[in-house]
Amino acid sequence: MIIDHRTYTFRPGSIGKWLDKYESEGLPIQRKHLGDFVGMFTTDVGNLHEVVFMWAYESLADREVRRARMEADPAWQTFIREVWAFDAVVQQNIKMLRPVSFSPLR
Repeated sequence: MIIDHRTYTFRPGSIGKWLDKYESEGLPIQRKHLGDFVGMFTTDVGNLHEVVFMWAYESLADREVRRARMEADPAWQTFIREVWAFDAVVQQNIKMLRPVSFSPLR
């Protein structure tokens, strides 16, 4: 198993609008294609104006296949075009995590 761990940094004051659109339109599309939604979090202390979300996959190959299907979906293409027009995200940090042998998520 791998975890796709994404941290998006937003312009101050723009997270709420982005989260509303993501919850109502983006997340349902992603759940349809990506599968195991681990969670989404906002920062409360530390680096503010960040959203962290995680998706679990069986492997990098599984992730590639699932993301390619999602990216080909016209509904996703419309959503992503509209959400990027918000010009809210100023930075993306994406990393793949592998659980250690004693991790409860494996």
